[in-house]
Amino acid sequence: MANKKQTTAERTVAALRAAGLTLSCAESCTGGLIAQEITDVPGASAVFHGGVVSYVNAVKRDVLGVRAETLAEHGAVSPQTAREMAEGARRVLDTDLAVSVTGVAGPDRDDRDNEVGTVYIALAAPEGTECVLHRFFGGSRDQIRHAAAEEALTMVLAHLQQAPPEGDAP
Repeated sequence: MANKKQTTAERTVAALRAAGLTLSCAESCTGGLIAQEITDVPGASAVFHGGVVSYVNAVKRDVLGVRAETLAEHGAVSPQTAREMAEGARRVLDTDLAVSVTGVAGPDRDDRDNEVGTVYIALAAPEGTECVLHRFFGGSRDQIRHAAAEEALTMVLAHLQQAPPEGDAP
């Protein structure tokens, strides 16, 4: 029997377990795909606390704590909002790490004229929050959403692979 190649979600769950860390997520344009990918992995409950699907600004503000000023000045699809979403998920769901995704899946540009395929992914960790802009241009709505979820998991996995093992920090 051939070995089945592990998915990014399976590798992420394994890396979280090995590091003794927990994860949560805040999703907008992905609509829960990250949480679904993670919870499809047996044993994910040991490392995944949950997620918030914040599809509208009121949920970003009222549940995740994204500042109204951030939303008014920068909009929902911005690095500032992605960062505050990730930090809010980490705080509200009490996890070591949190990943967030906010973007434009289409079919039309958003109210700030961001192009379809523009997606910000942020990762909040104890040492700080990083945010990366992805441009998934040319894909369908479904392709953009799935690509964004995959990139979010890849970002978490990359962070875990560069982190020193627990107990070895100077």
